[in-house]
Amino acid sequence: MELVLTLHARERMDHHGISEEQIKLAIQRGAKTPQTDGLVAVYTYIRVAYKIYGEKYIIKTVMVER
Repeated sequence: MELVLTLHARERMDHHGISEEQIKLAIQRGAKTPQTDGLVAVYTYIRVAYKIYGEKYIIKTVMVER
């Protein structure tokens, strides 16, 4: 799985202390909800908004559930 992180997603990851491995786990194991332009995966306390282009996962943003 190849992740392509937007600048916004990278900033949110740094802010919340979330690793690329945690994002991969959220996408692989999390509950997925379709969105207008992609998907949102929720796993443990992490929410990831992304799109899929072939083998690439474009990570739009990362959020923490509180």
